[in-house]
Amino acid sequence: MRTSMIQRYGLSQGLRKAALALCCAVFISAAGPAPHPRLLVLGDSLTAGYGLPTQDGFQAQLAARFPDLVLIDAAVSGDTSAGGLARLDWALADGADAAIVELGGNDALRGIDPAEMGANLTAILDDLQKRHIPVLLSGMQAPQNYGQDYATRFNAVFETLGHRPGVIYDPFFLQGLLDKPNLFQADHLHPNREGVAFEVARLAPLITALLARITPAS
Repeated sequence: MRTSMIQRYGLSQGLRKAALALCCAVFISAAGPAPHPRLLVLGDSLTAGYGLPTQDGFQAQLAARFPDLVLIDAAVSGDTSAGGLARLDWALADGADAAIVELGGNDALRGIDPAEMGANLTAILDDLQKRHIPVLLSGMQAPQNYGQDYATRFNAVFETLGHRPGVIYDPFFLQGLLDKPNLFQADHLHPNREGVAFEVARLAPLITALLARITPAS
């Protein structure tokens, strides 16, 4: 049976399309799926899940809400801004696409000079900015037992850093919780499972905005 010119042309076009599709499939397979965003959580007990089963802590509940994230756990209970700065290079050893910085509560509890805390947090933000890592800075408020002057200087650190270009600012990590004692553990300092769920829900729009700032790898 002879094949007409039109039939041969159609067959040739079909073969070329099939070959192109096969090449694309091979390329996609070789490249693998797009990597999941890597989110650094640099914090203290509030993001480390102090006093809670692992599945009830901040990072576990955050992962459940954002299942495509890869979390880099650099939250250490009891840590200060100095501790966060000291382990930043280690935390970023494998890279990160975005970061949540939640530090300062233990600086306040220990009465550390707000100027020292500010220098530590500034160094952290400088390092992340140098690496082109967008940041969500979640602040803390000073207790009143050190006096109004200390509280004013402490709170001013976060207000100043929160206005840095490129920083998404959340003024107070425990915002909305202080008047809800049923959302705290028995120590009245750390949220319980429901309190953590409240905070994750509150922060979710800010985290979504943070992830939108990730620059795709070239």
